[in-house]
Amino acid sequence: DCVLQSPPLIQGQNDWGVTYSSTEICALKGSTVEINCTYTYQSRKDGHDTEVNKTIWFTKLSEKQPVDLRTDSDYQDRVEYSCSEKSCSLRITDLRESDSAEYKFRIITNQPGGSYTGSPGVTLRITDLQVQVNTSSDTSWRELNCHSSCQLPDRSSYIWYKNGQKIQSQTSSFYSVPNNKEVSYSCAVKGTKSTKIYLNHNNAPKLPSVLVSPSAEIVEGSSVTLTCSSDANPAANYTWYKKNEDSPKGQEGIYHFSSISSEDRGSYSCKSENQYGEINSSSLFIDIQYAPRLPSVSVSPSAEIVEGSSVNLTCSSDANPAANYTWYKENEDSPKASGQIFTITDIRSEVFTTPV
Repeated sequence: DCVLQSPPLIQGQNDWGVTYSSTEICALKGSTVEINCTYTYQSRKDGHDTEVNKTIWFTKLSEKQPVDLRTDSDYQDRVEYSCSEKSCSLRITDLRESDSAEYKFRIITNQPGGSYTGSPGVTLRITDLQVQVNTSSDTSWRELNCHSSCQLPDRSSYIWYKNGQKIQSQTSSFYSVPNNKEVSYSCAVKGTKSTKIYLNHNNAPKLPSVLVSPSAEIVEGSSVTLTCSSDANPAANYTWYKKNEDSPKGQEGIYHFSSISSEDRGSYSCKSENQYGEINSSSLFIDIQYAPRLPSVSVSPSAEIVEGSSVNLTCSSDANPAANYTWYKENEDSPKASGQIFTITDIRSEVFTTPV
């Protein structure tokens, strides 16, 4: 695997903090990755010593609560924590493209309200190997390149296979082969399961598959990754589109939202293309949950209101899921009614508000 090293990221307030060893990690599909952090917490509060009850890593929320990766079915039997006093590492094996996400660390203590999440977290990007074909003036030979969008270490050892059989003498990323359509080749990087088969003939991209991570509910402000992949030779180029928008949103196989907003809600698709053809994926709808916006209140009838008449008050707020409404009278603590519309059958001079 390959780490794109960024300066350590420290998130904290007062005596609470989480420091990640890097902010971005790029790794190969099928490999293993380790994400590390150190943390601090307030040792004593309100006369009571602080004890750490639990530490977790997570990418998703369920009912606004973090989902521990150890209980997340998408990571079953693939995650391992290694935690000691004020440090913790997360190990994920057999990486999948759907593992591309933002990973956060959370401390849970015995203190009231004594939980803390290091945010933003670490962005993990998973990519597969691709076999690129370099043509030459000699049409009887082709040079294959085992390529990754991750910047692999210079001393990475490559493994090549011919018709499924390992070629013992070949360990570099480049391999020259005769132009024989009856032979297939694949490559891997030592220490991973990631392979990409190259059939020694050209073809247009097949129907792309599109994945979203996390696959659970998506909350405004969270990190979201879309992944597009398609079998093609030579390797396909990708372009992302949002429905009803002409301009492309991205031009890589992976499209990342570092902090998704309600405006990003909609249907997305990707186009896969090479010189032999192009094809669009099916649409993927991204639904984003967000808190209610500032409510607006309208009154009906909007003309002159006569004391003793009937009046409807309507409260509206943009929210997903839809907001619940409660009506209050100014300077009174008890609610007057619930629901978006409040009807007053015998109106008197009063002021009403609607928290949502």
